[in-house]
Amino acid sequence: MQSAQRKKLYILMVNMFIAVGSFGIIIPILPAYLLSIGQAGTAAGLIIALFAAAQFVMSPIAGRWADQYGRRKMIISGLSVLALSMFVFYFSDSITVLYISRIIGGIGAALLIPAIFAYVSDITTMDQRAKGNSMISASMSLGIVIGPGIGGFLADYGLKVPLLVSALVGLLAVVFSAIYLKESLEDKPEVMMKPQSMVKEIRNSFGKPYIIPLVITLVMSFGLMAYESVLGLYIDNSFGATPKDIAVMVTATGIVSVVIQLFAVDWIVRTIGELNVLTVFLAVAAGGFLLSVIAGSYSMFFIVTMIIFLASSILRPVLTTLVSKLAGNEQGFAMGMNNSYMSIGNVAGPLLAGRLYDVNHDFPFLLGLAVLAITFVGTMIWRKRTTIRL
Repeated sequence: MQSAQRKKLYILMVNMFIAVGSFGIIIPILPAYLLSIGQAGTAAGLIIALFAAAQFVMSPIAGRWADQYGRRKMIISGLSVLALSMFVFYFSDSITVLYISRIIGGIGAALLIPAIFAYVSDITTMDQRAKGNSMISASMSLGIVIGPGIGGFLADYGLKVPLLVSALVGLLAVVFSAIYLKESLEDKPEVMMKPQSMVKEIRNSFGKPYIIPLVITLVMSFGLMAYESVLGLYIDNSFGATPKDIAVMVTATGIVSVVIQLFAVDWIVRTIGELNVLTVFLAVAAGGFLLSVIAGSYSMFFIVTMIIFLASSILRPVLTTLVSKLAGNEQGFAMGMNNSYMSIGNVAGPLLAGRLYDVNHDFPFLLGLAVLAITFVGTMIWRKRTTIRL
């Protein structure tokens, strides 16, 4: 990649890190904060669900806007709305206002994330796209790892301090992007598309050449979020894991994701190609879910978890790259749909996994195994039937 490309990618990585980290930063303070306003588990679940739901509804529309009005405007708007959501959270002592702040945050993420991935598509060639998407995915993984750590550190200075810091950093990101980030569509014809309702946009996606990667994105998000949502409970109940054990596992998986996405994904794609990566690592992820059921110790479960997250950290940027390559001149819309399908999985996965876990502790993992196995078979059929060249 040329130095100008790398500079733009680094700016996008910072923005993505801030977006993901700003959500993760509230995780350590959430239990104490909810307790302080007389709330508990139901509110915690709604906070996550409302954010993902708002992101799901808004992403197709935001993707169209990124094609129509440009990536830069959507990125700056998304960062601004995310900063606003953190300010609303900071000044809130009401659960209703807190819910509103999370809805605002979901809208901000919907404006930002599709535009960032569409920007990557604009500034990279087909051969460079997997590398570019891997760098952005790595910044997301880094935000997931570091965000909660920063939140826990800042909470020592006051329960709401992480919220204020997150909002201020978001504003700095807005200024930084407004100064240094140039529009990637300035030399390309403007794509005018009539916005439609979210339901119609989802229905329209069924006829797109990238529908299979979108469905796999949904499945991966569903399985991973289902896995993550019961992970702590499972290793606590099954192996007597301590909070430190859980923290070590989560941190280790995040670090592995960052390293793999930065240094390995591009090489793997160049070596065996996107479609082979897709089938191989879907099989690896399914195998991980199977092994998680029969793991007999914390150490073995730790290794299995690393395998699952390794597979998902490779699949995420490759799926985004496949969607991008098949999207043609509607990169913004395609990335918006990618975000929407991911959000569906993010909402449905934890909700269903929690209910199944209460019935039997192994059921969430067996569900993930079944869904991934079906997806693997469907992907193999799609590979044989598709005439699209990548």
